[in-house]
Amino acid sequence: MMRIPVIGLVFSCLVVSGCATSRYSQAVDSLPAASSADRIDQILRQPEPLAVREPMSRRGNADQYQVWGQTYQVHKDLDHYDQQGTASWYGQKFHGYETSNGEVFDVFEFTAAHKSLPLPSYVRVTNLANQSSLVVRVNDRGPFHGDRLIDLSYAAAVRLGFAKQGTAQVRVELLAPPLREQDYQHLQIEAFSQRSSAESLKSQIEFALKDAQASLHQLTVYIHQAQHQGQALHKVRIGPLQPEQVSQVQLALQAQNLNSGMVLPPEVLAAEKKAESLAAIDPHSLQR
Repeated sequence: MMRIPVIGLVFSCLVVSGCATSRYSQAVDSLPAASSADRIDQILRQPEPLAVREPMSRRGNADQYQVWGQTYQVHKDLDHYDQQGTASWYGQKFHGYETSNGEVFDVFEFTAAHKSLPLPSYVRVTNLANQSSLVVRVNDRGPFHGDRLIDLSYAAAVRLGFAKQGTAQVRVELLAPPLREQDYQHLQIEAFSQRSSAESLKSQIEFALKDAQASLHQLTVYIHQAQHQGQALHKVRIGPLQPEQVSQVQLALQAQNLNSGMVLPPEVLAAEKKAESLAAIDPHSLQR
């Protein structure tokens, strides 16, 4: 969902190709239905999200997109971002509807919309008027009104102290961009000349992962076949892995008395990918 930021408590309607105004049950934005003093107190005590690098969303990360004839670029390889500008907030009108990356917007979560940051990203937003700051998770596109820099959820605006004003001058610092393809890692456990031995180990590893924590259950265990001195070599691997999953996987393997393996250097994976591309053009290239 792409959003126009609030001006006071009134939102302009964003009209893009294929999007009808009837998508929302409210014509204009408003305070959340449950914005009582008790709920505000809860927001003020709510822990901020932990900034971690998550997989890049499949939706909302096109290289470029257009809104109202304006073209915006998504900076997927961004490692550093530190900007100051105007923040606004959005609320009840958008509550329960999809964000640009396909998640569901919740006015009481600490989230945000940004025009160019890859989704999802974690940023620290600092209100320059009172120096209060908060980590928010960027999972949406916008704001597309004037020179607005970022559009925050109602809860984030309450926490930063500008919900009543509608806008504030803020600093936005990138803490954790999403993982790119080159950020993922692969573990090589063992290599065998016999395919049957590799298949046996693959089965043992899959059992070990299913017996571990739930976050490891869906990891891919695969056999990479390569030529070594004219003979086939079957390499048992696990991946792609998020960096923080590597130690978790190794502990799970050790618990089953299996080799914990080694992290493959990026240049090895790049060389293999290049060789596979050549083989797709010339199947005999790997045999030369």
